[in-house]
Amino acid sequence: MEQHKRMDTLSDIARELGVNKATVSKAISGKGNLSAETRARILEFIDKCGYKPNAVAQSLARNRTFNIGLMMPDQAGLFDGAFFQECLSGVCKIASSSSYDVLVAMDSERSVENIARLIDNRKIDGVIAMRSLVESPIVGFLKEKQVPFVLIGPTSDKQTIVVDNDNRSACRDLTALLITGGVKSMALLGGEEKNCVTRSRLQGFWDACGQLGLSRDKQLVYMNVNRDSNLDEMLSAILARKVDCIVCMDDYICNLVMVHLRTNGIRIPQDVKVASFFDSVLLESNIPPVTSVRFDAVELGRIACQKLIDRLEGRPDCDYALPGYQIILRESTKG
Repeated sequence: MEQHKRMDTLSDIARELGVNKATVSKAISGKGNLSAETRARILEFIDKCGYKPNAVAQSLARNRTFNIGLMMPDQAGLFDGAFFQECLSGVCKIASSSSYDVLVAMDSERSVENIARLIDNRKIDGVIAMRSLVESPIVGFLKEKQVPFVLIGPTSDKQTIVVDNDNRSACRDLTALLITGGVKSMALLGGEEKNCVTRSRLQGFWDACGQLGLSRDKQLVYMNVNRDSNLDEMLSAILARKVDCIVCMDDYICNLVMVHLRTNGIRIPQDVKVASFFDSVLLESNIPPVTSVRFDAVELGRIACQKLIDRLEGRPDCDYALPGYQIILRESTKG
């Protein structure tokens, strides 16, 4: 087998092929007046000898940074921590495989200060924005800056490239499965109403209730639940109504509910059934195991990153299949 010595610079390649350095540079960049035959010969040689252009020089030549900005909400804590961690993992895997680095910007619900600094200092080529709030300014800001971006989470802007789980259908299907399984009355505990995901899941809950004839009792729907909420009062009111099942919109809320029920001697599922969303590690230690909707957040991050890189590289927007969801039935809803 023919052996090729390693080429470290453009000058090495030019000397070996008997051409000037500018010709090699044109072949690599794809710019300039160069015959197809010469370009093909140079690129074939480069591939065989394992030459990799210096990343800094390449970015300067192409006016690119090969950095992607990942915008995360700074309030992401235990509620969404597992989701964001897994999603970030998927983004980084695809970015790394395409020779991009990821810079994380933590911004508040009403501020774009940190991502703005990365854009203004020309530190990034594009942005992935995670889970916008209903009134988030990020979409309008990025469009104004004319920065390529992909949004993870729903938006009313029809021109924005969006990647998301079908939260509405997932909550509708979970609710419908519980109703067809014998549940006659149900309470719902959710997070912040201004969150797009929360609103989508609430819509799915009402969809199933309407389709299957379950009463739309808004007094059994509690939104904006967090660690500071008076959960004892909420659950006392719910249990006084003799509901069959409590559906929690995320695993953090569900974990709080499970602890409260166990502490107060409420048997699950004998006295009340419990179901949740995301199936994260927060639920792993619960007894009994909790029925939950499982989303693939890693794949969600992969798809979002690939869509952004396709746009940055000038490739057409491919219709990637979005990750689905599974309803994992466990002991907390049996009987």
